[in-house]
Amino acid sequence: MYKVVKKRVLNPSVVELHIEAPLVARKAKPGQFIILRVDEDGERIPLTIAGADAEQGLVKIIYQIAGSSTRKLAEKEEGDFLQDFVGPLGVATHLDGLKNVCIIGGGVGCAIAMPIAEALHEMGANVTSIIGFRSKDLLICEEEFTAASNRLIVMTDDGSYGRHGNVTEPLKEMLAAGENFDMIITIGPLIMMKFVVEAARPYGTPVTVSMNPIMIDGTGMCGGCRLTLNVDGKRVTKFACVDGPDFNGYEVDFDEAMLRGRMYSTFERHAYEESCNLYNKEVN
Repeated sequence: MYKVVKKRVLNPSVVELHIEAPLVARKAKPGQFIILRVDEDGERIPLTIAGADAEQGLVKIIYQIAGSSTRKLAEKEEGDFLQDFVGPLGVATHLDGLKNVCIIGGGVGCAIAMPIAEALHEMGANVTSIIGFRSKDLLICEEEFTAASNRLIVMTDDGSYGRHGNVTEPLKEMLAAGENFDMIITIGPLIMMKFVVEAARPYGTPVTVSMNPIMIDGTGMCGGCRLTLNVDGKRVTKFACVDGPDFNGYEVDFDEAMLRGRMYSTFERHAYEESCNLYNKEVN
């Protein structure tokens, strides 16, 4: 059992938890993830590690309430316990040798991008961060990005905070002005990452994307997280849980990934609505 030591609600749909998991905290690196179960009957939920404190034995996760399982997770309070908390899984983000990096996060993906920006900042790299949200009330991690970035640009779709527009706009301006990044690291919705890749393509700037498809076992055995890459003219299958979650953005078949990601959307929404109805009945 794994204790919830700290809980913080970041916005109406995003929650931050600090979980007591010393063995995981000791090994965790930016870009890796864990798989948890809320209770013994719960489904496995893969969540990227948003931070780890090896001394205190705590692992930070930040997640969006999107289905019945994440809703159950959001009901946990400080002092409660989780059934399982396994990790760290996946390959850590490659940061060695990077001196000038652009980090681009969208929505809750900013929670995944944040520890990467922090690690690069500690290594002495020049960090430009662009974070985007639909509106001001969904903003998260601004304080952390401010501390970890040499330059921070906040974008909102509706213009309610920061600059009005999407994250590709300042990226295009920087690249057109001649800025040379060693790497662009982008994490967020698939459609956002796809357009970041397309914005960088004319300049040939390397782009790393973080993929978060459906996962079950986290070992590559189930095949649920498979992705198709286009490598040297050949279509290659990789598994996000063991080969990723980071991949070369120019190689990812985003259209296929988005199609696969929508396969269970109706089922997930139905399960979420059922859990909401059950919760409301219990409260009343």
